[in-house]
Amino acid sequence: MTAVTVDDILSDLPLGFGSLILRPADGSAVERFLIMDAEDEKLDGDRAFVLLIGVRGRSALPALRRLLRNPPPVVAVKGGRQELSEAEELLRDAGTGLLLVDPAADWDRLLSIAKDRIQPPSYQSEVLTLLEEDLFAIAQTTARLTSSHVVIEDAANKVLAYSTVSNDIDELRKASILARRGPRKYELLLKDLGAYRELHGTRFPVRVPARPQDGLRERVAITLFAGNRIMGYIWLQETGDGFGPDVDQVLQGSAARTSAELIRYRNQQSVHMREDRIARILSGPAEAAASAHSEKISADRPAALILIGISDVEADDAALKHGELANLASIHAAAYKASAIVGQFKGDTAVIVPGLQSAAAEPGLRGLAESIVRDARKHLGITPFAAVGPVAPDLLSIHSVTRMAEALLSCVGRSTTSSVATVDDFEGEILFREAVQNFASSAFRHRSLSALLSEDVELAETLRVYFEASLDVAACAQRMKLHKNTVYYRISKVSKVTGLDFGNPRDSLVALLHIQEWAETSNRKAGRK
Repeated sequence: MTAVTVDDILSDLPLGFGSLILRPADGSAVERFLIMDAEDEKLDGDRAFVLLIGVRGRSALPALRRLLRNPPPVVAVKGGRQELSEAEELLRDAGTGLLLVDPAADWDRLLSIAKDRIQPPSYQSEVLTLLEEDLFAIAQTTARLTSSHVVIEDAANKVLAYSTVSNDIDELRKASILARRGPRKYELLLKDLGAYRELHGTRFPVRVPARPQDGLRERVAITLFAGNRIMGYIWLQETGDGFGPDVDQVLQGSAARTSAELIRYRNQQSVHMREDRIARILSGPAEAAASAHSEKISADRPAALILIGISDVEADDAALKHGELANLASIHAAAYKASAIVGQFKGDTAVIVPGLQSAAAEPGLRGLAESIVRDARKHLGITPFAAVGPVAPDLLSIHSVTRMAEALLSCVGRSTTSSVATVDDFEGEILFREAVQNFASSAFRHRSLSALLSEDVELAETLRVYFEASLDVAACAQRMKLHKNTVYYRISKVSKVTGLDFGNPRDSLVALLHIQEWAETSNRKAGRK
């Protein structure tokens, strides 16, 4: 830890937030911060910046007297100077400084400033930092999906992460966030209510009714398990009109996702393995087998790949949005299948679902994709679309469906009617696009048709609309607002110049491939302008 002075912390405080009315006697360095609840009996304040929460003014005196058995360099208390005059005298005799904090100030803000000064980011290891980021992201995403406030705790009720603090949280939640653990009296109350006994006996969410007389709102909680070992808890506190009907499913998905992160951290899994699990599995059978072994997931049962893209108009901050989307998708995927893996693949969000019961799993997978897309639109404000690839016979062969899933995602991204699709929805379109891509990579072209398309835009556009109208002259004329005879003339001219007969399926296919290439080239040029 880095030693700082009280003045270092004060320099970061907003104007009017608080004032140092009593300086430490010897200017002692501060090496750590300490949250003190008014009911704490034994605390060691040595070299600590102490935040005394839960009391203010004269009511802080009993707690301060207990604290001065091992006096800290400085203690922060809320209240006015006049009502803390006795405390000021008490602290002066002990050589402890007193930071008087405005009663309306936010303890969380002061805690954040103190943490930044006393424990800069370099203090934590890379793996620990990533774990905290992942847990806070899970808490925030869960809060969005359930319209609640979320806290993730370890088995000793230490707060590991929480969602954005709002004005709708009750006293228990405020205190637990500030102190990074629940106050003792609330822990005892929850035990008396039987909440922990019920949590330890089930892997499903447990409801804790509101207790207005104790300042508690309604809660839903779930235990985090690793096998039979309890690793912690996720607590949801309602912030509005109660919990929605899907809160249990979301919470189970969050628990599976959080447990996986905690297990990986406990096992000290490398950062790179966490980042490229999707790419490794999709690279081939050998890597998929190695990943299955390390992740303890089934390799011989059917598996599926879901790809999720976002609209091109949202590409400016695509990396950030895909990060949020991956967090949301991981919760839904974990609720569907605890062993599901979520990550990035070629700029899109990918979900691999192993260990399926049968190859006939497309309806359930489609439902999963639809849930992700729906909630991403609602809670993230983006326009995603998803491709549910063909179910592979096992995880070792899932790489073989990757190209089909990518082609399907491209089709869905261009569709105006579907935001989630399986191969059945676009099979003809996928095969046509494959033919166009193969044609584009070939050096062979119909010379006279290629020349006509590049030299006469009017004829080229008429031919494009003519094929889009299924070779119907009247429909083509109506779309282009032309007389039918004009369309007849132009199509006849193309046939005469090129020698192609559009009544012949083979000649029509040749023309269609050329027209498709011309249209895509024209669109790219228009986009650059």
